[in-house]
Amino acid sequence: MTEADQKPDSPADARALLKDLQGRFDVFRNFSPLAIGIDKQLIAHQSDVNRKALRLALRSHTMSTRYLKEMQIASARLNLDGSAAGEITDEARTHSGELLRERFKKQAEQRRAAAAAAGAAEAEARAEQRRQERLAHLAEKFGRRAK
Repeated sequence: MTEADQKPDSPADARALLKDLQGRFDVFRNFSPLAIGIDKQLIAHQSDVNRKALRLALRSHTMSTRYLKEMQIASARLNLDGSAAGEITDEARTHSGELLRERFKKQAEQRRAAAAAAGAAEAEARAEQRRQERLAHLAEKFGRRAK
């Protein structure tokens, strides 16, 4: 797919925009808690930015595990220049903690399910091997009688 074929607000554009933001601003690179309304600061800083791609990039950034962990330990939100832009509320801190717990719980469930599936596949392989050994034994036993 060429660049002309790609939608201007695709997830690939959002990833590229986020990578660019992380390269330009320490608050993005360090996953610092962002100021409420940081999108307006970004649009003022770079007026030609695609708003939908910006929204997707900010969502991706603020839902990352590293960002959510920073939200729990940091005390203040930051502007693009790194200056304080207000305190992190207890509600925001609690919300990030809940998201992390849900994410870790889901990952643990997926690991358990994968381990159970691997165990079941291994048990099935052992059972199949036993069946094949029994068949070979029977073939050998009855093969001798036929002589």
